[in-house]
Amino acid sequence: MSQAKIMPVGIDDFKKLCRENYLFVDKTRFIKELIDGHSGVTLITRPRRFGKTLTMSMVRYFFDLDNAAENRSLFQGLDIDKAGERYMTEQGTRPVVFISLKDVQEATFAALTDRWRGTLSGLYGQFRYLLKGEALAPEEIAYFQRMLEKSANIVEMQDSLKQLTLFLAKHYRQRPLLLIDEYDAPIIAAWEHGYYKECIGFMKRLLGAALKSNEYLDFALLTGVSRVSKESIFSDLNNLDVCSVLTKKYSDILGFTETETEELMARSGVASKMPEVKAWYDGYQFGNTEIYNPWSVIRYVASGCEVAPYWLNTSGNVILKALLERVDYRRQRELEGLLKGKAVITPANENTVYADIHQSRDALFMMLLTTGYLKAVDLWLDEWSNRWLNLQIPNKEISIALRAEILQNIAPQQGETLLREMLIAMTGGDVKEFAACLREILRDFVSYHDAAGEPENFYHGLMLGLTLLLDGKYRLESNRESGYGRFDLAFFPAQNTYPGVILELKAAKADEADKLPELAKDALAQIAAKEYVASLRLQNVNTIWRYGIAFAGKRVEMVGE
Repeated sequence: MSQAKIMPVGIDDFKKLCRENYLFVDKTRFIKELIDGHSGVTLITRPRRFGKTLTMSMVRYFFDLDNAAENRSLFQGLDIDKAGERYMTEQGTRPVVFISLKDVQEATFAALTDRWRGTLSGLYGQFRYLLKGEALAPEEIAYFQRMLEKSANIVEMQDSLKQLTLFLAKHYRQRPLLLIDEYDAPIIAAWEHGYYKECIGFMKRLLGAALKSNEYLDFALLTGVSRVSKESIFSDLNNLDVCSVLTKKYSDILGFTETETEELMARSGVASKMPEVKAWYDGYQFGNTEIYNPWSVIRYVASGCEVAPYWLNTSGNVILKALLERVDYRRQRELEGLLKGKAVITPANENTVYADIHQSRDALFMMLLTTGYLKAVDLWLDEWSNRWLNLQIPNKEISIALRAEILQNIAPQQGETLLREMLIAMTGGDVKEFAACLREILRDFVSYHDAAGEPENFYHGLMLGLTLLLDGKYRLESNRESGYGRFDLAFFPAQNTYPGVILELKAAKADEADKLPELAKDALAQIAAKEYVASLRLQNVNTIWRYGIAFAGKRVEMVGE
């Protein structure tokens, strides 16, 4: 642990971290582990803001033969220095290619290729001195110039990383180390913006050329959020070692262990705040190691120990939004369970496919695990040796942010206020206000396609939002047997002094809005005829509001008593 006092908010350059009096956690033991034994290509997947870029920067400064003497001073007194001279003799012994793709994200494939040209031009510009040497042939110099001038075609761009390792190996007569940080950032952006297949094709050729049977490469280290393998990006690599959030190898390198967090808090003079930090920012489990969110811990201390969802505020939550786009009854119950501390069960399939997220519940929950919204609390085998996971929300930060994201998805901006007004009307028996609020929500926050196509799914999502706002006062039940049938939705109060609520829903075609008043009356009559209130009566609930609600597209009619 450094003797400095300043918290390194947003610092991901190791040299700057060491030289400018920042307080930091010493992770140089990772270098020792790499020297002791590394694979030809290692991919480490972790959520965003868990220190991937800083770790890659550290590896770069240690091995890079450029400015080797100057960089050696950065490691004096750190764990790798204490490990012995055998390890320090490896310092400054290799050319290093370090490229970060975290900013290679665009809304179209054409824009992405332009971004790649600029990124590769900047990368080649770091090695412009190779043009003054004698190692490169004339055609290689011409290729180098096209990369600098951003005039390379797509095929040349796809070969760019392999070619650069070739040029460095010829110049130094020493095979280089290749570091690719946030390798999947372009893929995530492509998935979000709808050009996923084109991006996958480009990345497969780029990474395949650089990493598969590249005789000019010493070894490669990649970081990213997810393992993207089924799409065949890495299908031909027989030397790939994937270290995911479920893997024990390197499990303590990214993120803070509990001991590291305790030391950081003590050095910052706020050791007494450790229980609060643990509740808000602990809870991750990588391999067999308990891990704290490093970004949130640093921001917490730097902000005067004020708790806030720091990690969730750092970028768009596109994976989480994908979860909320299709809230049916089953997913609603799973979300409610997660928010109450329960676990969901899913197959432990790490071959992530972004294209499957909207179709596959299991792919979605595995992606939420790899991106940091869930943690694995148990990994177990069934009788056929299939791997399964129990997943939970890791800490208070994620729980609070997830609640906010659900509400934002259901009713953005002023919609939460409207939901609260509707809740007050519903539980207070104000049929006119309840109906008015529901009409406004349908008009302003629901697409015509959703309302016309699957009103039941919309309503389940709406009820999930109401459940969150009820904050423990009610328990929502759906399609439960009561009396002589099954009600659609019912709110069971935590105390029988609160009123209960029964909702029966009917749906007509979008062009049959004239039928809604009668359908609403039929729905209300059904509640009485089948005695749906029986379950609430068994809990000694004295006041029960009953509503018949009928939908046709974005139209709604309601009666109640």
